[in-house]
Amino acid sequence: MLQQLSIEQYLKHQASEVEQALRQAVPASWNVPARLREAMDYSLHAGGKRLRPILVLAAAEALGGRLEAAMPAACAIEMIHTYSLIHDDLPAMDNDDFRRGKPTNHKVFGEAMAILAGDGLLTHAFYSIVQASLQHGVPAERVLAVVADLAELAGARGMVGGQVADMEGEQGLTSIHELEFIHLHKTSDLIVFSLKAGARIAGAGDPTLAALERFGTALGLAFQIQDDILDVIGDESKLGKPVHSDEGNQKVTYPYFIGIEASQDKVKELTAEAQKALLEADLPYPERLLQIAEFLMRRDH
Repeated sequence: MLQQLSIEQYLKHQASEVEQALRQAVPASWNVPARLREAMDYSLHAGGKRLRPILVLAAAEALGGRLEAAMPAACAIEMIHTYSLIHDDLPAMDNDDFRRGKPTNHKVFGEAMAILAGDGLLTHAFYSIVQASLQHGVPAERVLAVVADLAELAGARGMVGGQVADMEGEQGLTSIHELEFIHLHKTSDLIVFSLKAGARIAGAGDPTLAALERFGTALGLAFQIQDDILDVIGDESKLGKPVHSDEGNQKVTYPYFIGIEASQDKVKELTAEAQKALLEADLPYPERLLQIAEFLMRRDH
């Protein structure tokens, strides 16, 4: 059935599947303080593109893997992404009032509870990944590799390091290379994780994983540059957040360095680079991943 869907229908269907799984990800039987569970759920179920978990599923699908076995890792990366957004929005970080068209977590639950909700999602992500083995029989060594990837790519060497570089960059970036470092770690690393997680669960070997890493690195950078572009020329009603927020926060972006047109050309160049790397991976079913790359290049929110 999935093969017959357009890319827009596919993304919508897979996002719905992810959201259904997320609703069951924190066991209802666990004695979690009600306010904490509410704060975690508030941001986790606030919508969004669900891009990263969909990439987990699409990478598994590209190798002929079982989607139900990849779903725990898909849920995990959405938890990591959501926790990072909660913490990013805090007054000590970006101090944002809205996220996905709704008041940010700390505006509803207070700063302390928002921090703890992020902490809860971060740690629960690792529990979720392990379920791929415990519930779906994925060999333990594959799941162990996924856990190691997540710790690396979401941590100090990856996303958190990118966030630090972004924060320090507020003092004034002087080169596009510094900006690229931020984008590669703050955005690309979680996309690389998503692709490798789905592929590992499906049994990918090292050459395939390396090709998917190249694909994800280029795709993630293109995705973030497109975000930079949309912050300047996007539709606020579609984005679910104010435009020109980067300018208001005095953040340096690709359009700041090279302009809108050159930034758009860079997105096209990186998308082509990503698709080339994907074709070199020699996957049995690469079509959806190729379509996702094309779709992200022309997205308007």
